[in-house]
This record gives sequence, C-alpha cells and structure tokens, in this order.
Amino acid sequence: MSIISKDIQKAVQLLTEDHLVAIPTETVYGLAGNIFSEKAIKSIFSTKQRPFFNPLIVHIPSVKSLNDLVTHVPEKAKLLAAAFWPGSMTLVLKKSKTIPDIITAGKDTVAVRVPNHPITLELLKKLPFPLAAPSANPFGSISPTKPAHVENYFRNSIKMVLDGGSCANGIESTIIGFENEDPVIYRLGALALEEIEAVVGKISIKNKKEEKPDAPGMLARHYAPKTSTFLVDDVAAEIEKNTGKKMGVLVFKSSLNNENITEIILSKNGSLQEAASRLYSAMHDLDSKNLDLIIAERFSEFGLGKSINDRLQRATFK
Repeated sequence: MSIISKDIQKAVQLLTEDHLVAIPTETVYGLAGNIFSEKAIKSIFSTKQRPFFNPLIVHIPSVKSLNDLVTHVPEKAKLLAAAFWPGSMTLVLKKSKTIPDIITAGKDTVAVRVPNHPITLELLKKLPFPLAAPSANPFGSISPTKPAHVENYFRNSIKMVLDGGSCANGIESTIIGFENEDPVIYRLGALALEEIEAVVGKISIKNKKEEKPDAPGMLARHYAPKTSTFLVDDVAAEIEKNTGKKMGVLVFKSSLNNENITEIILSKNGSLQEAASRLYSAMHDLDSKNLDLIIAERFSEFGLGKSINDRLQRATFK
C-alpha cells in the first residue's frame, strides 16, 4: 500500500532503487521515475496503462540542466524559459542521445519542464537524474490534484505519494513545441495563451493529434470522469432536458439555486485561476457521487477559460 508522506529523503531512496513515487507539482501530481531506468519507465507505462506512443515529460531542477538533455534551444525558447521557469510550461526540444527513446515515443524531441513546487524542486536537486512524471492517474482519467486522489488510484501499485498538499494551479502545464524556430502550442494549460504571446508574439495552436502525438494531452478523449459528462452553454436548459436524473453540475461563478442537483461553483468571485485550480478536484468529487450525469458550463474563450474548456471538451468527448 502506498504511503502519503512528506519525507523527501525516502522519496530519493525509492526513486534511486527504480521505484515510482507520486510527486507534487503546481499543476497536478505526477507519477515519477528515473528517466535512465528502463524498469522505472516501463513501470510508469504499465501502472498508468498508458500507450507507449504517448511521450513523457521530463522534470529538471533548473534551466541549467537542459544542456544534458537537448541539442538545440531556439531563441524564443530561451525567452520563454527565462520568463516562465520554474512554472507551468513544458518545452518540446531536440533531444540529445542520452534520452532513451522510450521517453519520447521514438521521436527526436523531448518534452522538458522545471516545475514550480518547493518540495519537488528540492527532490530534483537531491537526485543525480531527472524524473519522467506524467500525471499520476490511470490513462485518460481525471488528473490528481491532491494526495488522496493518487492514493485512490494507486494505493496498491506504488510505494509512496510525496505529500505537497493541493496543487495550486490545478491543470497541466502548457506545452510548447517549435517548428522552424517558431513556437507552437501543443497543449493548452495552466499558462494562458495571452501570457505566452506577451513574450514571443502571436503563436499558433496545434493541440489535437490522435496518432503519434507530439506531446501529452493531444488525444480527443482525456481527463475524463467515469460519469457521463456534457459541456454546454446553457446549463439550465440541459438540466430541464434531464429531469428525474441524478445530476451533478459544474458552474463558473453563479449558483443555479436548484435543490434537485449537486452543484459545485468553481469560483464565486469569478477568478479563472481559482476555477482552474479547483476543476479536477470538483470533477473527482462529482464522479464519486454515483450520479447519472455531470453537466459542465462552458467558459469564455479567454485566458485560462480557453484551457478549462479544452479539459472539459476532452472529458466529454465520446
């Protein structure tokens, strides 16, 4: 049975012995293993039931560690790293020969980030190797933002969850690749499009790819509850259509004042940051209540609203 613990040294020991440890980041909890251990990396894929065609993100303690992992860093990548690392941004760069092909799904690029969580940064600094760490959930399921979420998924499969509390940002990192030296968004995430464009100018989005995806999070169905989920513009109308059913509802800031539903308001003060940070936790809560369906309110396509809609669209894709 996995142990929820704040013992960083114990995590170091387990990772050095090729075991997996769930680690906290500011985005979601990751299922971490030594990138140079074939045993550990294969265990990540098998534990998550993740297909080998889906590449992993490598976590490093600082931008200086990039030199050992990649062969080229475009100028705009340097600008982005200076602006947003440590933070919720992953860069996809040309990999060095030291990176095992299993990490990158055989591609010549590797996804790398410096997470912004004090416990995991301390852990990474104590380790002589980087960590591969996809989200600590079964493939396609709701990502975990609390230690208990990981425990519920993997209590008999991993030895330790390193306790870093609730994840502050609550959705995965924004993934940026480079095509002809120009940045391209492969996954919308906790770093808003507008923040990125303020640093490097207009940027294109290519965030859907079913075969041989360039980065995690590009598949049409992902981040999904077991309960049938619907993303709609008019929540009240959808409730009316499903009268008599046990319904859970996710709304941004305004209550529907309906006693016949289980309602979670993501941010009563209308903060997109708060809504993003609470999204997965709210989905976990509703998914545990044996409901007939979950209805989610569509957000405006601005700032983190765009990223929240991306997660909800993938959760509701049939």
